Amino acid sequence: QAAVTQQPSSLSAKVGETVKITCTGGSYSYGWYQQKAPGSGPVTLIYQNDKRPSGIPSRFSGSKSGSSATLTITGVQDDDEAVYFCGSYEGSGSSSYG
Repeated sequence: QAAVTQQPSSLSAKVGETVKITCTGGSYSYGWYQQKAPGSGPVTLIYQNDKRPSGIPSRFSGSKSGSSATLTITGVQDDDEAVYFCGSYEGSGSSSYG
C-alpha cells in the first residue's frame, strides 16, 4: 500500500492569497477533503484528481502530475480556515490518506 505524504503540514495565509497543498506517493486517483471542526465529518472538495462536487466554490481546484496531486485555493477566504487532507485511491479497494 502506498504511503501518501502531504506538504506543507501547516500553513497560514492572508485573505485573497493563493495557497497550494501537495500530496505525493499515490498513483491512481486523489481526493481532497476539508474538516472545519474536530469530530465533524469531512467535506469532499475534489474527487478523481480534479473534479469538484456541486456546491464547492470554484476557488478550490485540483490537479495531478505523475504521483503528485495539488489542491489550490485561489483567493483564500476567512471561512477557509480548516484542516485539509488528501486521499489516494490505488485500485482494488485500497486507499491511503495523508
